[in-house]
Amino acid sequence: MIEALALGKSFGAVKAVDGVSFTAHDGQITGLLGPNGAGKTTTLRMIGTLVSIGAGQARVDGIDVSARPKDALQACGFLSDARGLYTRMTARENIRYYAELRGIDPARSESAINRYADWLDMRALLDRRTDGFSQGERMKVAITRALVHEPPNVILDEPTNGLDVMSTRALRELIRRLRAEGRTVLFSSHVMQEVAALCDRIVIIAQGRVTAAGTPADILSAGGKDNLEDAFVSLAGIDAAHGGEAVA
Repeated sequence: MIEALALGKSFGAVKAVDGVSFTAHDGQITGLLGPNGAGKTTTLRMIGTLVSIGAGQARVDGIDVSARPKDALQACGFLSDARGLYTRMTARENIRYYAELRGIDPARSESAINRYADWLDMRALLDRRTDGFSQGERMKVAITRALVHEPPNVILDEPTNGLDVMSTRALRELIRRLRAEGRTVLFSSHVMQEVAALCDRIVIIAQGRVTAAGTPADILSAGGKDNLEDAFVSLAGIDAAHGGEAVA
């Protein structure tokens, strides 16, 4: 389980996250939905220990992220929007190296590599250097690297950005399998169709604040609309006349 408790973060005079609270439960997919610049990435990076928490608290399986960052990180698999790979190394070597940094036994890491290679249809990629990989191929390596220690909680920051249709389908199926195993899956997106297709719960963020949260049915009710896209536009305060950006 992942908990955000009144999280806040400022960068100079800019308040990127302003009192964000929500809970992502075991065995569920929770989506952070919001326009670009809403504070989704900063929120996830605070939970994932990549950015220091400015205010409030984050907990992963009850572990205080600020007080015990290493323990919290061990309980998480984090896929950032920056999917940098060592291009002179093969896909397998990239994943193994990350596993070794985490102190994972080679036999255990190889078992995980093989499992996710099957799930993501990437066996043909494993022993190729990653230089020249497509965006989808890089994503498959990066997410396997993030999951190689089999974490109970998975955080994905806009994972389908730039992916083709088949890579997007593979990733969605992986996310569903992780849920079926009882893991907590938390991901961010600004694509309504993606959130509608996957999520058990939705948290709408605009201008650094939570404007609505609940099941898809709750979001429809709160927005007073009969489809999620219209409800999202209403609840996020998005004004088409202002280029689709959230407005006060």
